Amino acid sequence: MIDEQLIIANTLEWVKVVVIGCNFCPFASKPVNEGKVRFTVNSNKSREAVLEQVIRECYRLDESDDIETSLLIIPEGYEDFEDFLELLDMSEELLEDQDYEGIYQLASFHPQYLFAGSDENDPANYTNRSPYPMLHFLRESSVEKVLEFYKNPEKIPENNIRFAREKGLLFMQQLLKPGRS
Repeated sequence: MIDEQLIIANTLEWVKVVVIGCNFCPFASKPVNEGKVRFTVNSNKSREAVLEQVIRECYRLDESDDIETSLLIIPEGYEDFEDFLELLDMSEELLEDQDYEGIYQLASFHPQYLFAGSDENDPANYTNRSPYPMLHFLRESSVEKVLEFYKNPEKIPENNIRFAREKGLLFMQQLLKPGRS
């Protein structure tokens, strides 16, 4: 049996220490500080159940302007990165089929995240490595709004990669350990 509260606490700690602390997403601190991030744990390992939860997250975002962004945490069943990528592809297709393309976009995080063409030990992979596999739901309108006021947003990934590589593999690995804050 999984402890959903512990998983959410670990994920929130990761968001604060890694995503915000390393400035991987310069827009994350505001919704976190305002309590506008929804954390949901899907404990059902079946692909169908996860895909149903993907659509439920879209419905929840439709219903509540108080939720800026949502993290669907999938702690079991998708430990293999390739299986997770397949789930991500299916989730994106589902959003498109349900007419959510252009309304919500998905970002993905995984403990074994590996950018195409990169080495497993490249610290840059840690810009998308997380304690658990998860799908991050972003409101397209919010993304567009914050990008209007951010100078050179296309440089965010470059800056993140540079930061991770400058800090090195050991530093980045330590960030994923529970209780690091």
